[in-house]
Amino acid sequence: MRVLVADDSAISRRLLEAALTKWGFEVVIATDGSQAWECLRTDSAPRLAILDWMMPGLSGPEVCRRVRESGGDRYTYILLVTSRGQREDVIEGMEAGADDYLTKPFDQNELKVRLGPGRRIVELQDALFAAQTALREQATVDALTRLWNRRVILELCDREIERARREHMPVGVVLGDLDRFKSVNDTHGHLVGDAVLAEVAARLKASSRKYDDVGRYGGEEFLLILPGCDGASAECQAERLRLEIAGQRFECAEGVSIDLTCSFGVTALPAGEQAQSVDLIRLADSALLHAKQIGRNTVVQLPFTRPGN
Repeated sequence: MRVLVADDSAISRRLLEAALTKWGFEVVIATDGSQAWECLRTDSAPRLAILDWMMPGLSGPEVCRRVRESGGDRYTYILLVTSRGQREDVIEGMEAGADDYLTKPFDQNELKVRLGPGRRIVELQDALFAAQTALREQATVDALTRLWNRRVILELCDREIERARREHMPVGVVLGDLDRFKSVNDTHGHLVGDAVLAEVAARLKASSRKYDDVGRYGGEEFLLILPGCDGASAECQAERLRLEIAGQRFECAEGVSIDLTCSFGVTALPAGEQAQSVDLIRLADSALLHAKQIGRNTVVQLPFTRPGN
């Protein structure tokens, strides 16, 4: 674990660095308070900090206040070290945001013991953060394809339609469905089918723009939201995706090689129009059905029409 040592005394820095290195810490050095603050405000800041009270630039308590005021998802455990040992000084340091307080001259064993709770707090917070991240991913990402799941891609569709309305821009909607995918599962088994779905998802994601939204709509269906695309642009994008899937065989485990195609239905909400996501998806689905009926492995676009027209 990394720990910041901020002290303007070279002797104190060397003593702390030697002890912390011996205990297995990776030491980062700052020679004044301003340098310490610059270090602690970065995304890769050490999670433990030992700050001298009196330093050029910013004092230890001033650095504490800035760290606490900056907030952030990751907690920094701060230990203040000073020769000032009056009760008022302790109160001032703790009110500034320090977690613990050590007076000079200090015993190395006492320092080691006081760093223990800080290390445990940081490790527990990291574990909690990892658990929250995992839960958030489970709630938003399709486990097999690593694309947005159905709920999220529909929410993103609503969001992009609303943004398109505000910015007076078009937005394209593309619905893709793998052709005769059931035969892949029936012939090669579901493990191969899953591998193919994951590879299709990877190709769709890699061939889309960074700001396009790609999600698994269900089974072997994929929904893409294309901000700024009118019908013609969305159709071109879908054609590029079609070629990406059909143009290269899917190489699976145990020497299985599969040719696969995908049909796409496309529509777009023109700039200045208003609609619900369900209306656009219904149009894209109708276009997809037509693509299937005329032979598959093709792209069909249906122009936007207001519901009821």
